[in-house]
Amino acid sequence: MPNEEQDTQKMEGGTEAQETEKKEEKEDKKEEEEEEEEEGEKVKDNEGEDARLDYDKKTSRGELAVKVICLGDSAVGKSKLVERFLLDGYHHQQLSTFALTLHRYRTTINEANVLVDFWDTAGQERFQTMHPSYYHQAHAAILVFDATRKVTYKNLALWYKELRDHRPEIPCFCAVNKIDENEDVAGKNFAFAEKNNLNMYYVSASSGTNVVKLFQDAIRAAFEYKKDPSDTTDLILEELQMAG
Repeated sequence: MPNEEQDTQKMEGGTEAQETEKKEEKEDKKEEEEEEEEEGEKVKDNEGEDARLDYDKKTSRGELAVKVICLGDSAVGKSKLVERFLLDGYHHQQLSTFALTLHRYRTTINEANVLVDFWDTAGQERFQTMHPSYYHQAHAAILVFDATRKVTYKNLALWYKELRDHRPEIPCFCAVNKIDENEDVAGKNFAFAEKNNLNMYYVSASSGTNVVKLFQDAIRAAFEYKKDPSDTTDLILEELQMAG
């Protein structure tokens, strides 16, 4: 029967192994982030613009650049919604980097040339959290849940909290996807959207219902926010994050 000293040695050994594992995980994550950054700098769109932009500056063509991020659990249909919006009549390009998919297209708002980047998670959401760089310089957010899976609705609160931790004031929209598979949710009031004063959209990536309206509203709100940020908190947080 092992004595107390042997038990203590085992515990200490286990703790050291855990610390080593955590350290290796941090190093691997850092390497992945550096690879992602390098890869993002290399990838260019069909106009010669870098995949990764400084959204505080105009593009090389003098366009205003806005960033719209999509949030929500895996398989709720975020990518499908973006692809559906861009399906007809929009000139766009998909740019993939290490841990991110950008859906980029150009449009005109109030006679201003605007480049819009929709940021998609490329599977990172399975960890129930996103890297701070995902939120950095975002001008609007779209929260998506699945009409057929209640857990994706319950998790909206977690995504919304993380969003507001990084971007306290940007416009945010809430969308329930796959209403074609569960028609009972169409028009239903959802407490989460009401509590947080979010516009609610009932959409279907499959049929296209309300998809154009959702994205056009998000783009317009992002454009207006970029022109006139509602407060300075975002700017201060950005500076702190970059300094860290």
